[in-house]
Amino acid sequence: MSALLRAMLASKRSAALTVVLWIVLTFVLAGLAPDLKSVEDNTSANSAPAASSSSVAQRELEKAFPGSDALPAVVVVKSKDGSPAAATAVTRAAGGAERQNLGMPVSPVCGTDGTKPGTDCVPGGAGLTSADGKTRVVIVPVTGDATSDAFKDAVTGLRAAVKDAAPGATVAVTGPAGIIVDTVKVFSSGDKVLLLGTVVLVLVILLVVYRSPLLALVPLLAVGVAMRVTESVGALLADAGAITISAQTASIMTVLLFGVGTDYALIITSRYREALLDAADRFTAMRAALRGVSESVLASAATIVLAMFALLALVSPSLRGFGPYLALGVAVMAVVAFTFIPAAVLLLGRAVFWPFSESAMARRATGGAVWRRAADLVVTAPRRVLAATLVLLAVLSLGMTGYKESFDFVSGFRVGTDSAAGQTMIDRDLGPGEIAPATLLVRGRHIAPAQVEAVQKAVAPKVARTAFDPGHDLAPGGGAARITVVLKDNPYSPSAMDAVDPLRASATKAARDAGVTEARVHVAGPTAETADTKAALDRDMLVLVPLVLLIVGLVLAGLLRSVLAPLYLLATLMLSFFATLGLTVAITLGLGGDLGIGNRVTAYVFIFLVSLGVDYNIFIMSRYRQETAHKPPVEALRAAITRTGGVVSSAGLILAGTFAVLMTQPIRELYQFGMAMAIGILLDTFVVRPLLVPAIVRLLGDRALWPRRSAPPVSEPRVEAVHG
Repeated sequence: MSALLRAMLASKRSAALTVVLWIVLTFVLAGLAPDLKSVEDNTSANSAPAASSSSVAQRELEKAFPGSDALPAVVVVKSKDGSPAAATAVTRAAGGAERQNLGMPVSPVCGTDGTKPGTDCVPGGAGLTSADGKTRVVIVPVTGDATSDAFKDAVTGLRAAVKDAAPGATVAVTGPAGIIVDTVKVFSSGDKVLLLGTVVLVLVILLVVYRSPLLALVPLLAVGVAMRVTESVGALLADAGAITISAQTASIMTVLLFGVGTDYALIITSRYREALLDAADRFTAMRAALRGVSESVLASAATIVLAMFALLALVSPSLRGFGPYLALGVAVMAVVAFTFIPAAVLLLGRAVFWPFSESAMARRATGGAVWRRAADLVVTAPRRVLAATLVLLAVLSLGMTGYKESFDFVSGFRVGTDSAAGQTMIDRDLGPGEIAPATLLVRGRHIAPAQVEAVQKAVAPKVARTAFDPGHDLAPGGGAARITVVLKDNPYSPSAMDAVDPLRASATKAARDAGVTEARVHVAGPTAETADTKAALDRDMLVLVPLVLLIVGLVLAGLLRSVLAPLYLLATLMLSFFATLGLTVAITLGLGGDLGIGNRVTAYVFIFLVSLGVDYNIFIMSRYRQETAHKPPVEALRAAITRTGGVVSSAGLILAGTFAVLMTQPIRELYQFGMAMAIGILLDTFVVRPLLVPAIVRLLGDRALWPRRSAPPVSEPRVEAVHG
């Protein structure tokens, strides 16, 4: 323990000064930093890497056809009688809405009833009207930064204008522009529920665990300090362009800090209560407690921080930008845990344990009867415990047979949205591909309209429809042409994504056969971008898994001074991960009816479950290593299970509970992620850490920490034979 930390905990005065310094720092940083929401960037939530073919295609498209970067707001109008009057009114309203960030509407009824083609709107062709004429689509380009207030206000204003224009019709605004605005709105609507639910849950569990109001409030105060400091520093870094923070990252940060912060508080205060039995005074007891847990808590924090920074090795923007902010939060929380929490406990003195006495709280820290029985079970029947836990995890893993992913973000809204309603109308009345057409960009020298039409004819049988207008879709100079392509399937479905490469290849061949010099074809649009996002995520998982396991293994090896222990501990983590994902798939897809696991959920679950789940292995194995310095392996294992059982189980319940609060969020990805993390942490807390890992340690005996040797063994209870 550093001299600075000893000085901070030397007296009640220094403890008070430590608390005051943290409070002052919190307010100073809050005053300097911009509001976190003002610097959030949600554009990378489902975006492809900048070097991917779809991103290149979009840049080439914007270069050849300036203004192609506008995102379409798709206005769906359904009338009862099939009259074009409602669509005409909507077109006029869209053209007359506040023009900032809004382009000229493209409408199938442009030119009727007072609208002026080329001035108020652009005539729309096939695909914008259903077969029965009752459903029509008006497309309004929206320009500007999709994360800005101006963009949101433009879409919100458009929605108000078009809905008021046709009171007798059903009107919805969807498309990429509508989806982005709804996504931000849905995330924002859950923020207060998430924070309040997390605070209430953690407070209730802490009160049950401690039965002391002041001791339960200390962790919450510490988390509040760490969260405010993290948000302020994070906002300053994001404002400077050093990191990116999305609404989803901010939501996960809330539950992560509450979970990790209360875990660290429980570990420190439990060891402090235990040290009070032998220490001369409270300050000596606290210093002894911090010496006892410093390695394990620092190893825990280091594992999470390094795992978060490992995300920088990935290429998916949604994963790559995820780590630095969360790493910052955990690092701040660790510093607060080692300074603010001990200082606050010492400052409160004996009152922190009210209504119980200090001696009574100290005795409770030595372990309860439940964990003594668990230790007896593991020590006397390790083979049976090992077999039972392995069978349980294997059975739960069978759910992975139904695993599939979903890239349809709109289907993941767990509340009604305008964009989801509009997408359903288009899917039902016009065809699933109409929600987000793709664009074929043909590049070459001196491209003639006939050559483009040849390409169009070649790809037409593979898609629902195509569109090419030489007046608008041929670039000046003939160096580029674009063909609008509507796919047969949902643009975010696996079948649509699988069609991108064959479509590109077919169009390229057709362009060359038509005589286009130096022909090359790009595919732009949501489907191509989603396909590249999927490819990047698949590649990233192949990098992420071994990298994170290597990081965790090295931390465990350094902490335990062992080569063998990290190997079987990592194996238990992977078993827990597969069991967790299997049960989550069975519940959300089999019982809940979800279309698939959110495309980033698996990566999130892996990174967090491994880096957080290993904490409980760290705490028990670190205590086991400490105990083996003066006890034989069996007694050291008993002591480790008994002394860490209550506190680690309480910490696991809190961490699982905080992640379970994410299930209140109206986004499928957060709901599934929260469920999976709650399941995984509970498995780690009540199956892996107290049963599976100790059973392995018991069977390995003196070799459990190889090449490190334990204290000389004494006579041990007989281990039963394995019976067939």
